[in-house]
Amino acid sequence: MDRLTNTIRPYAWGSATLIPELLGTEPTGEPQAEMWMGAHPGAPSQLDRGAGATSLSDVIAADPAGELGRAALARFGPRLPFLLKLLAAGAPLSLQVHPNLAQAKEGYDAEERAGVPLDAPYRNYKDANHKPELICALTPFEGLCGFRTPQEAARTLSALEVDSLKPYVDLLRAHPVEAALREVLTAVLTADREEMAATVTEAAAACERLGGAQYTAYASLAHHYPGDPGVLAAMLLNHVQLQPGEALFLGAGVPHAYLGGMGVEIMANSDNVLRCGLTPKHVDVPELLRVVRFEPTDPGVLRPEASPSGEELYETPTDEFRLSRFVRAQGAAPTELTMATPQILLCTAGSPSVGGLTLTPGAAVFVAAEEKSELSGTGTVFRATVVA
Repeated sequence: MDRLTNTIRPYAWGSATLIPELLGTEPTGEPQAEMWMGAHPGAPSQLDRGAGATSLSDVIAADPAGELGRAALARFGPRLPFLLKLLAAGAPLSLQVHPNLAQAKEGYDAEERAGVPLDAPYRNYKDANHKPELICALTPFEGLCGFRTPQEAARTLSALEVDSLKPYVDLLRAHPVEAALREVLTAVLTADREEMAATVTEAAAACERLGGAQYTAYASLAHHYPGDPGVLAAMLLNHVQLQPGEALFLGAGVPHAYLGGMGVEIMANSDNVLRCGLTPKHVDVPELLRVVRFEPTDPGVLRPEASPSGEELYETPTDEFRLSRFVRAQGAAPTELTMATPQILLCTAGSPSVGGLTLTPGAAVFVAAEEKSELSGTGTVFRATVVA
């Protein structure tokens, strides 16, 4: 197995302290938003098998069957189909949605035919893959996930007592569910920006007066993104607070945003994001409206299912990734980890050992398919692999 050296991405929304605290390093004063573990071309992990540092993507390309296993290779091709991250949000991320696989292929092919450069800021589809994802909280974690019912959204907006929001409240109360959500989101995102900025400012002041977890969250969004219509779009969504160990699965078409906290995130290897707001980046409203699922959803907070081996699995409906964890007490017997699929193991607490390598919080290793591996010692280890 191979100890991984991983890239930390300094996105502006990142926390300056959460990842350094986990790693036991001094903060730099700059945001440290994500640590990537995997073979994503944007920042592949590095490893050293005696001939100097090389990327995990190059290692897999040199022997895909040996590194990935024949079943994973046959199903997903010669690539690691997931990306594992440590994510630390010090400020809200953009409100966004991901396409399903058919939409991603269609959108990517259309932009390729149109000659839209891959690095164009107005390009929607960077690849032809979908991007289901799972976030598991390491600290208290706050986010938005999926539409509320129109009735719940109407109550939230009505409580603000902002006159310019009353037409949206009426729409939410008068129309069938899908039409109500679609019409209000469309109206918010296509309204005159100056008029919308005034409404957002007034709504934010009302949120500060009302207080409470959800209204405080909306006021914070308005503080970070003054006048952004995404603040009102956020009020249509479920406000979610995760405790450590709890998780959210985010499927295609479900609008969501992370607001604050640190977690372990895993996703299919894709960069396809359509933004709804809370961002200075490109917002393609027509394409967004094509992809969003306009239906109320329960956020479905996930808690891991324990097995006799001590592995705690986060069940999801996707096969590109499988996330589980081991929380090992002192004196626990070693756990066999050998699998027919590739694994990345990430330590988040303690000092467990894998195959003779002692891990510390933030340390990760790659284990090739069929490679003999055993977990011992005390601590918490997340395991990322695939279903093949």
